[in-house]
Amino acid sequence: MQPKISIIIPMYGVEKYLRRCLDSVLNQTFSDWTAICVDDGSPDRSGDIAEEYAARDKRFIVVHQENGGLSDARNTGMKYADGEYIMFLDSDDFIHPQTMEMTYYMAMRDDTDVVAFTYDRIYRPRLMVRHMLGMNTDNIKPWGIGYRYGPECVCSLVTNDIYKYATEKSHNMFNTNRRWLIKHCQVWKNLYRRSLIADTPFIKGILFEDFPWWSVVMLKNPRVTILNLPLYYYIPNFGGIVLSAKQMKMLTSLCLGIENAFAVYRARANQYQFQMWNKKFLWAFIGYAFKKIKYLEESSDIDTARAHFTKLCKMGVMDLPPNKSARKLRHKILEFVGMR
Repeated sequence: MQPKISIIIPMYGVEKYLRRCLDSVLNQTFSDWTAICVDDGSPDRSGDIAEEYAARDKRFIVVHQENGGLSDARNTGMKYADGEYIMFLDSDDFIHPQTMEMTYYMAMRDDTDVVAFTYDRIYRPRLMVRHMLGMNTDNIKPWGIGYRYGPECVCSLVTNDIYKYATEKSHNMFNTNRRWLIKHCQVWKNLYRRSLIADTPFIKGILFEDFPWWSVVMLKNPRVTILNLPLYYYIPNFGGIVLSAKQMKMLTSLCLGIENAFAVYRARANQYQFQMWNKKFLWAFIGYAFKKIKYLEESSDIDTARAHFTKLCKMGVMDLPPNKSARKLRHKILEFVGMR
């Protein structure tokens, strides 16, 4: 029998956090789900821990594969997910007990393809402060995790124009419409109708895979319910300084994501879709990518970065800067690649 929700959980090196993640699924007030736990060749006991949960509860399904990265693990999860709706959960994070209850209720009530929510914006900084002070960050419970929501009493917004509300841009926190923005494009902040995303795989082997994937999903004009509820608990990365090689990988991934998404929009988007995506997403990611150059130490890496940006320029990615700051950025990029 088809479950109402399948939640996809990629796993790699998360032995320390995995039980908390899986317990948050097990403790949902909503029971009609399956959890697809994809062991992406994890070198620790993550796969064994997931098997323990599957032995106790048949709703947990464990898939083992050779390491292919986060995108590959999510794609594998989609092959096994048969729920009416899909959620994604990173295995070092966890969710509020009513996450499935609230999102599925709204999807049914509003007949929506996507139900967007947010993450707890107090919990993450709280952990960061504790880490900076040398305090323990393990097993710290969010203050709001015990709060219980009444689905019929929660404010929401329903729209058929996702481009009006989805953005990667920063916004003045005093903007009265800010509460209804779908900020950024992390895939784990939404419930999706499976038929909406079944034919949209993640690009394998890159970081920031959320951006090109979400860009394609938006092109399908989904009907969306937006909830201003902090249902997701996001654990910060305490890794510290990111090395030059990592920055190069990030730059390359961002440029490949931009290249892929731009090609899709140039081929399939109408004028409104392209203009909104160009203004609210594309140039934010161009900026993210260009900032990585200052961290590169090897001349060969700088040459590779120049080649990436040259290709984007020749594709026409830089042709339509939507505002003054984007025009300044375009000028810097053209100088960097020697096209001015």
